Amino acid sequence: MTTRYALSLALVLGLGITVGRALAQAPSPSGGAAKPPAPVVPTNCKVYGPGKCCDPAVSAHLPKQAVMSSCGETEATFLGEQGSKDTCKYFFKVEGQKEDETFVQVYVPPTKEVPAAPNDPFFKWGKIGNVFYTEKALSPKSAPMVANATGLWLPGKGYIVAVNASTKVCSKPEIKKLAGKMK
Repeated sequence: MTTRYALSLALVLGLGITVGRALAQAPSPSGGAAKPPAPVVPTNCKVYGPGKCCDPAVSAHLPKQAVMSSCGETEATFLGEQGSKDTCKYFFKVEGQKEDETFVQVYVPPTKEVPAAPNDPFFKWGKIGNVFYTEKALSPKSAPMVANATGLWLPGKGYIVAVNASTKVCSKPEIKKLAGKMK
């Protein structure tokens, strides 16, 4: 009797495991394979060009309102945002400038090992609080980049926040305000 009981128990456990695996791999009622829910990306934003709204996880590191208040921009000059996987770009209208060149870009890539400071041989980096900024170019080829945009770099836990701000949108003095609003 003990052997029969043990065999029955083993059979029931084996059947339970098999059914459990089958249910876990079963297609959803809609006919496709069961998928995890997609991340929620807002649709109530002002989109620039053929883009989509910024992912709130990215824009949280430097919200649109923080950019506007730091850089002296308004809703009237705000053209829209453009989001992609780890990036959010805020576009602004600047008199006499091409619209696709007047933006503030926020890039937040996940990073396993976050260095304490940027390691870039092309720029000299200064520091405002915890945020590094491109102070000057170290080569003639890099000089136009610093003249047209300021880079900001903030190390986080498991990520880096890198900002590329057009000097036409956010002047050098305004960058200090912007750096203070990065998270």
